[in-house]
Amino acid sequence: MSASLRHYVPAEIQALRTWLPFSAGMVALIAGIERLRGDVLAAWLAAGCLLALILARFLLPDGERRGRPMAPDAPAAAVPPPPAGVGGIGARLAAAGALAIAGLMLGSWAWFAGGTSGYDFWSRLWLWAPFGLVLFWLCKPVVLVWAAGRCDAAQAEAGLARNKRVAPRLKAAGLHIALLHAVALVAVPVIWIVDVAVSPGNTLGGAIGDAFTLEHFGSILGGATFWVWTRNSLIVALGTTLAGLALAIPAGYAFSRCEFAGRRQSMFLFMLIQMFPGAIILVPYFMVMKTLGLLNSSIGLILVYSVTALPLCVWMLKGFFDTVPRALEEAALLDGCSQLQVFLRIVLPLSLPAVAVTALFSFLAAWNEFLLALVFNTSNEMFTLPVGLASMIPATGQQWGDFAAASILVSVPVVILFIAFQRTLIQGLTLGALKS
Repeated sequence: MSASLRHYVPAEIQALRTWLPFSAGMVALIAGIERLRGDVLAAWLAAGCLLALILARFLLPDGERRGRPMAPDAPAAAVPPPPAGVGGIGARLAAAGALAIAGLMLGSWAWFAGGTSGYDFWSRLWLWAPFGLVLFWLCKPVVLVWAAGRCDAAQAEAGLARNKRVAPRLKAAGLHIALLHAVALVAVPVIWIVDVAVSPGNTLGGAIGDAFTLEHFGSILGGATFWVWTRNSLIVALGTTLAGLALAIPAGYAFSRCEFAGRRQSMFLFMLIQMFPGAIILVPYFMVMKTLGLLNSSIGLILVYSVTALPLCVWMLKGFFDTVPRALEEAALLDGCSQLQVFLRIVLPLSLPAVAVTALFSFLAAWNEFLLALVFNTSNEMFTLPVGLASMIPATGQQWGDFAAASILVSVPVVILFIAFQRTLIQGLTLGALKS
């Protein structure tokens, strides 16, 4: 048996072996969602489609026709060609086709029994489309000839050449489908909240884009309360960033370059602190803040946030400082620089991408933190933006439109920071990935 005949598998079969597990995962997700929604019929139909996909994937052959091995010097004619349907490939593909037909019937049932929302259309498409694709590919002539065992060496070589053209396209199509779902997972909530922000009233229902108004943005920007919350958040976030960097930069450099007693134990303690949930520190921090008279103050939040983010910032900066060659510092010391000058003129400029990443982490941690700000600040005049936004959703009379508009406005500074410092962030995140 020639090597091309033994190893030839149509690109469609190879693609199905990869696509069917992904489809099964999506259908399992749909079944779980339908169960949570309380739609028993849709959940059972999705479970039936899931079972059909799993069985169809199990029936797909690995494609390798294993014949009796040939001696190195034996002619190709010495080994007879495999008979039709060796290993039951034809029967297995026929069973997979039957499962595809059954899945199409279940998917069609779910399609006509479902609703008309965007989610219903997406979920029914996943219950129907994979089986249609399986049936379409299994009925292609190249697959039928290969499954029947009537493929000779010349056809196998032509099929391998065809696979080189078709397989990359199928792989790219699968990647695009996966990336499209990943993008949709992020984009759909954003689109939804934007629609709520520009829709009149304070309801969450309604079709996307059915109405447009800027009244919610005008209400938020025209009120003094939002600007007070923004001022408090800016003060706390900027103060936390500056205080955190002032503490983390020298600490990270000291842990990277200096050998002192308790160095390893201190680094382990920093890591150990990160393992505990934030709720554990609420009571002791509250007692400390009350004793120092720092409740309902920005300084108290700055101190708490700086201490909370310090362990991770130190670990991040230590890892970046480790990548700076020591030879540069030794050369600067030989030229007459002091240790402080070496750090300020050599190490710190080379580590600016890492410092930028750490600064952004500290800023975002303080900008988005909710629990500590809620506990330590009880006055509306000292609310930060997360706490202020939460106060807009009381038990009754929720202001969903104003809340959505304020949420969009709160995210604008973060988006601007990412866009402005994206090159620095990429450099900082990849620093040390390659060995110099």
